[in-house]
Amino acid sequence: MTKRPEYLAANAGRRAPTPGFVLLVKDRRDGDPAMRIGITVTKKVGNAVVRNRIKRRFRALARDVLPEAGRAGADHVLIGRDDALVRDYAALRHDLVRALERAAKAPEGDTRPRPRKRK
Repeated sequence: MTKRPEYLAANAGRRAPTPGFVLLVKDRRDGDPAMRIGITVTKKVGNAVVRNRIKRRFRALARDVLPEAGRAGADHVLIGRDDALVRDYAALRHDLVRALERAAKAPEGDTRPRPRKRK
């Protein structure tokens, strides 16, 4: 995924938070069975070096897990959190598999209020 409207559309999909990331899964319903991945890490997480390291870890996770556990015809977005860099890769992998399972069971367009972080 490369365009902002695609990420905004995915935001209306299923949400599965974990300690290292938040997973968004949105069925495109366009008949294309391809799985797409989007990765985003905000500046709140760290400087460019930290954000790029997290994104590299997420790309490796996606290559490892999505072909077997991802949903065909859906957009998958990983939103990085602070723990993504220090969390063990095996734990991140387990988190992604569990998050994909939870997202498959969650209702589409989950509109529950999201808690805000206190500063």
